[in-house]
Amino acid sequence: MTATVFAFYLFALSCVTGGFFTVISRNPVHSVLWLILAFLSAAGLFVLLGAEFVAMLLIIVYVGAVAVLFLFVVMMLDVDFAELKAEMTKYLPLSLMIGLVLMMQLAIAFGVWKTAEGVEIGTVPDAIAGGGEHNTQALGLVLYDQYFLLFQLSGLILLVAMIGAIVLTLRHRVDVKRQDPLQQMYRDPGKAMVMKDIKPGQGL
Repeated sequence: MTATVFAFYLFALSCVTGGFFTVISRNPVHSVLWLILAFLSAAGLFVLLGAEFVAMLLIIVYVGAVAVLFLFVVMMLDVDFAELKAEMTKYLPLSLMIGLVLMMQLAIAFGVWKTAEGVEIGTVPDAIAGGGEHNTQALGLVLYDQYFLLFQLSGLILLVAMIGAIVLTLRHRVDVKRQDPLQQMYRDPGKAMVMKDIKPGQGL
């Protein structure tokens, strides 16, 4: 058994284990930690496939941002675990039936899996069919050359969506004192400070 095959089985087993314990863990914090393990294992599988860029995105975006955000939210929430367990027990038969149907569908799909004629499986994962560029370089050429306009438009749409979400959720409460930058900038320096002549032994 080569080192690549051993690493594949190790990452695959770790990914399946992390996903399994993510679902069955009783503590939500432990579930998030198992989810992070599953993400890291999936990133290792992507590295073995030669998709280093996708692996780094998985680690930076999902592990570094999404999973950590989940972890902080779960740790800060006051969750009633007894009520959650009662709800889970209530819907357990239905969830088992849905899981059984999904497993049967997967078995049917993979049972008739065939490779189409004329498809060549590359022996070198880093090599792109029809060119000698690295996969990350080829992906960059596609995004920033062929689909440059669409890439910029998608970024603009995300920016507009972020601004719209901020505007829709912004609420000005009357009982909350807020800063007025224009009033601070246009104030009269002569009226900003008042001198008081306080006699000794007396207060304001």
